Amino acid sequence: MDKWRKLNGEILRAPIKEAVEQTIIRETEAGHRLKVCIGSDSQVRTGVVEFATVIVFLREKKGGFMFINNSKMEARIGLKERMILEVAKSVEIAYHLCDLLDKYHVELEVHADINTDPAFQSNRALREAMGYILSMGFVFKAKPDAFASTSCADKVV
Repeated sequence: MDKWRKLNGEILRAPIKEAVEQTIIRETEAGHRLKVCIGSDSQVRTGVVEFATVIVFLREKKGGFMFINNSKMEARIGLKERMILEVAKSVEIAYHLCDLLDKYHVELEVHADINTDPAFQSNRALREAMGYILSMGFVFKAKPDAFASTSCADKVV
């Protein structure tokens, strides 16, 4: 997870942790109260699984913006395994950033693109994903509240 960019395509030159810290400092100095939501989504295209992981910065009552990481892997995997891989990517970056977010008192949520309705196939991964995220000490959100995964990452995968 080393190549990150902004939505406009601009590549982040600094390591992600440094870029996030610079962003928190800049936004706080501008008077914004921040919340960070991390989520991932994936698509399968002819034997290749494409992932997008996003770090969404929400400015309280002032909109937001995101950093994006795209990756690919050649594999034939089932839906449940793919959902767990998405969650693992989100947890990995959340874990990497959590000390920094704690330092600046920035709230963190990890979003999973998993449906809470048992009628949907992705629901089969819900228990494992929720357990994984909560056991790491993170706040967990699933559909319909998981906009970082379902709306943001979904658009850039």
